[in-house]
Amino acid sequence: MSPLRIIFFGTAELACPSLSALAQTPAFEVASVVTQRDRPRGRKLNLQSSSVKILATQKKLPVLQPERARDEGFLQELAQLRPDLIVVAAYGQILPRQILELPRFGCLNVHASLLPKYRGAAPIQWAILNDERETGVTIMKMDEGLDTGDILSQQSTPIGADDDAQTLHRRLGAIGADLLVKTIPDFVADKLLARKQPDEGANYARKLTKEDGRLDWNQPARSVWNRVRAFVPWPGAYTFLSAESKPQLLKIWQAEVAGGNSGLPGEVLEAGKNGIVVACGQQSLRILVLQREGGRRLNAPEFLAGHSLRPGQRLN
Repeated sequence: MSPLRIIFFGTAELACPSLSALAQTPAFEVASVVTQRDRPRGRKLNLQSSSVKILATQKKLPVLQPERARDEGFLQELAQLRPDLIVVAAYGQILPRQILELPRFGCLNVHASLLPKYRGAAPIQWAILNDERETGVTIMKMDEGLDTGDILSQQSTPIGADDDAQTLHRRLGAIGADLLVKTIPDFVADKLLARKQPDEGANYARKLTKEDGRLDWNQPARSVWNRVRAFVPWPGAYTFLSAESKPQLLKIWQAEVAGGNSGLPGEVLEAGKNGIVVACGQQSLRILVLQREGGRRLNAPEFLAGHSLRPGQRLN
C-alpha cells in the first residue's frame, strides 16, 4: 500500500513536532510543506524564516510560501500535488473552500485547546490567563469556520503552577504530534466517529497585542500571576517604575503569589533576597525574575544589587 500523500500547513514552533512526526512515519509521505513567507525581524529587520520552514529545509522537504493561501497560482500548484490529506497546525491563515475540498480525505487541524473552548489564535495564553486547571489538544476535521470543525480526537493535560505559556507550548506540541499520527490511520479508514462541537462552552482566544502584557496591580495577585505566566515569552508582562526623569519599564518573567498586603496596589512592600513583593488588589505578588528595559533578565537579588528599588515605591 502506497503512503498517504500529505501536504502540511504550519508556521509557528508549535507545528514543528507534528511535521516531524509525519515526516518520520513510513505510512505517510509529506509531499510539500506550506508556511508563511519570511518576515523582517529584529532591530536590523533581517528576513527570518518560520520555525516550520527551517525544520522542513533540514528534512529536505519541498516548501511553498504563498503570500495568501487563496492566491490562484498557489491553488493551481497545490492541486497538481494531488494530496490525499492536508494537515494544518498553527499556520496563521484561514484556508479557503478550494483547499478544504481539494484532498480526498479533507483537511485536519491540530489545535492547542480542548475545543470548543479557546478557538482562535492564542489558546494557550488565554487558558492560563483565565486560570484554567487543564487544557489539551484537539484534532478536528476542518470546515470554513474558525476552529469550528467536527472533533475527531482529544487529549488533555493539567496546567500546573510551574507552567507558563512556553512550557505548555512545548508539551502541547508533543501531545499534538502523537495524537495526530494515532488519529490519521483510523480517520482515513473511517473508523472514527466525528462529533460536532457543542455550542455550550465555546469561546475565542483572540490574537495578543503588546498592550495585553501590561500589569494591573488593582487585580488580585493570582490574576496578575497568571498574566505573568501567560505572556512568556511574548508579549511579556510588564509594568512601570516611577522615576525622576521618566518611568522605567520593567518586564516581569517569573513571580509567585505571596501573602496579604498592607499597601496600595502597586506599592513595593519588600525588596530583598527573597524577592520584590508588590501589593495587589488582593494579596501581593513576589517578583522573582525581572528585566529593566535594555538590560538582561536577572533574579531579584541580582537586580537589586544594581538598581535602587525600595519599599514605598510604586509600580503602575
